[in-house]
Amino acid sequence: MIPAAYPQLRLDAAALDHNIRVMADWCKTHDVALAPHVKTTMSAPVIERQIAAGAVGVTVATIDQVATVLGWGHNTVLIANQVVDPFGLARLRAWLAAEPERKIRCFVDSAAGIAAANRVFGAHGPALEVLLDIGTPGGRTGIRDPEQARRTAELVRAAPGLRLVGVAGYEGVAPNTRTDETIAAVDEHCRRVRDVYLDVAGLFETDRPVYSMGGSAFPDRVVDFLPTDDDVPGTIRLLRSGCYVTHDHGVYARVSPIPGLVPALAVRAVVVSAAEDGTAVVGAGKRDLPYDTETPILLSASTAAGQDKSGVRGRVRSLYDHHTVLSDAWNLEVTDVVEFGISHPCSAFDRWPEYLITNDHGDVIDVWHTDFRRSSIDTALSESASQRVSESASQREELTLPS
Repeated sequence: MIPAAYPQLRLDAAALDHNIRVMADWCKTHDVALAPHVKTTMSAPVIERQIAAGAVGVTVATIDQVATVLGWGHNTVLIANQVVDPFGLARLRAWLAAEPERKIRCFVDSAAGIAAANRVFGAHGPALEVLLDIGTPGGRTGIRDPEQARRTAELVRAAPGLRLVGVAGYEGVAPNTRTDETIAAVDEHCRRVRDVYLDVAGLFETDRPVYSMGGSAFPDRVVDFLPTDDDVPGTIRLLRSGCYVTHDHGVYARVSPIPGLVPALAVRAVVVSAAEDGTAVVGAGKRDLPYDTETPILLSASTAAGQDKSGVRGRVRSLYDHHTVLSDAWNLEVTDVVEFGISHPCSAFDRWPEYLITNDHGDVIDVWHTDFRRSSIDTALSESASQRVSESASQREELTLPS
C-alpha cells in the first residue's frame, strides 16, 4: 500500500472501469458514438480507458486542453466551444498543418466568429471544420433563431478556410432536475437542434456529418430526438458525456437515467478539531472539495488506526480554504479519518495535480496525475506561422452573408 498525506482525492479503480463499461454498453444499445468531455478529469490513464472501451475521440473546452490531449496521442478532438482569438486559431492551424490526419473541430455561432477564423485559415492550407452551435434562450453560447442558423451555415460555406461538418447543442444548461418543466425544456432544445440539423443538411461539406449533444444529465431525452440515416445519410450521432466516468454522490446520482453507474470518487481528510459539542472541523476545504453545485456529503469515518466507526453523522455547515465545519456531528473525534462523497466531478479533479487509485479493499495501489495547466505561449507555433496570422488579421477581410 502506498502511503499518502491527508487530505486525499481517491478514485476507486473497479468503480471507474465499471462506469466506463456501463456507458459504452449504453451507447452501443442506443446507436450513438461517444467522445467524452475530458475536462472532467484531464487525466491520461482515465482517457486511455475510455478510448479502449470504444470512445471515438475526445471533447475538450479550451485550446490548452487540445494541446494536452494531442500530447497524449489523441488526434480526434472536438472543442465544444468557439475559438475566436487569433493566437488560439493560429495554434489550431499549426497543429492541423503539422499532422494532416488530425481531426480538430470546433463550434461557431456568429458571423464575427466565422470571419475571425477565416482570417487565420484562409483559402490555402488546412481547413477548419466547424459545427453550428445551437443555444437556448437565456443560456450560454449558441444560435437562438433557426433562420439565423441557416444564414450562419451559408456563411460558413462562403468562407474558403472553413468547412461545415455538423450541428451541436447542449441540453445541460437546464436545471439538473427531472421535473416535468425541466424535461419539457430539454425536449424543446433537443427538438430545436434536430430541426436545424435537418434544415442545413444540404450545406454540409462532408459525407459523415456530426450531430452532437452533451448527454450527461439527460442522455435519455437526447436519444429520443436523434436524426436517423433516413433523415441525413451518414450521420454520426455523437454524445459528449464526461461526468459518467466517475459519477457522483449528488447531482448525477439523482438525475442520471443510465442504470448501473456508481460513485467512484471520494475525498478523505482528518478531523483536526472538535472544540464544541455537535461540531467537528475537518482538515479539507474549498481548495480540496468541489462545492459549485452542492456541498460534500459525509459518507463514513474510521479511527486513525483504520477501524470503521458506526453511528457517525454530520453535515457541512461551512467551507473555508482548508477547513470544513460539520454541524450536527456525532461520534467524530480528533484524528478520525472521514470520507466525503462529492457532487459534480468536473470541479473536483482540477484541485488535485495527483490523486490516489484504490482497490476493492480501499488500499492505495497507484498514483495518477491530472494536467490542467494553462499556457500563454506555444513553442510549436513557429515565428513564420505567427507572422502569417498577424499579416492576415491586419488585412481585416470581412465576409458578407450570402443573399
